[in-house]
Amino acid sequence: MSVQLPGPVARVVDAINAGDTEAFVTAFAADGAVDDWGRVLEGPEGVRNWADSDAIGAGARMTVLSADTDGDTTHLRFDWRSQVFNGESEAFVTVAGDEVKQFRIPPA
Repeated sequence: MSVQLPGPVARVVDAINAGDTEAFVTAFAADGAVDDWGRVLEGPEGVRNWADSDAIGAGARMTVLSADTDGDTTHLRFDWRSQVFNGESEAFVTVAGDEVKQFRIPPA
């Protein structure tokens, strides 16, 4: 099953699956943020820290199961496999132009 994603969202997913921290960080706006269950990491260093601790540095693989885009926000359902978490989850990815403004994973 192939899911169509807006360009910036696809770049984030592709960077995670490729283990490419630089591509992940540069997919975000300079003031972009990751909000993981209320733990907010802002700016390039915050985004990089999350990638290192919870995603790419943890060997994550993200399989998008469904995506629904409404305006500038895409709601993802995905399967996540890593050294930190395994299972289905969801995220809301907000974009501005060609960059990610926020990657939010709400509490389950």
